[in-house]
Amino acid sequence: MIFYLDTDRYLCGMRNPTETKGAILNHAGGLFNVQGYRATSISHITDATGFTKGAIYRHFKSKEKLEEQTLVHLTEVMFEKMRAEIKQKSNAVEKLKAIIHFFESYVTKPPIKGGCPLLNVAIEADDQSPHLRKKANLILDVLKQSIVTLLTNGQKFDQIKKEIDLEYFATVMIASLEGAIMMSKLSKSNRDIQIVITHLEKMIEGIAEKKLTVD
Repeated sequence: MIFYLDTDRYLCGMRNPTETKGAILNHAGGLFNVQGYRATSISHITDATGFTKGAIYRHFKSKEKLEEQTLVHLTEVMFEKMRAEIKQKSNAVEKLKAIIHFFESYVTKPPIKGGCPLLNVAIEADDQSPHLRKKANLILDVLKQSIVTLLTNGQKFDQIKKEIDLEYFATVMIASLEGAIMMSKLSKSNRDIQIVITHLEKMIEGIAEKKLTVD
């Protein structure tokens, strides 16, 4: 009868390393995105996963590395869900609208528990968390460049007006969405995000080529 066993070896032995790391990232992601990165300790993660600290540190050299990789994991989940929405649309205008409504869902029905991981880490990351701020900046750049690429493709296929400033538009779009999510989260009301969504939809329609028929 075995009541006390080597938990590290038992738990890690029951999974391959990829599965173990994935399980840690999934649980850590839920905790970090809801409780915050600073407020979540390794002990919270061991309680949630059933893994020991040794098992966690076998895959992540430090809590900072775990935080970084968890943020990347959360945003990969976010981007994948967003891509699924975009793929259903046939042109750049409708794809842009799909993006803004995806972000709206963080207020009405969050696709990730705890809300937008980029906004959450941006609020928390300061001079005491340079590793998170650096990683969040890289993720923000990816999001901005993705929108710029979408706009560029729209111009290529005569769906988006040629004269617009692509980076300007992408920056205004992201800043408006993230700000509205923050305001709605504070007020516990959908009003602010709905106002911004209406405004952004008009902006998107304003940059569409007139000959393009949109839904």
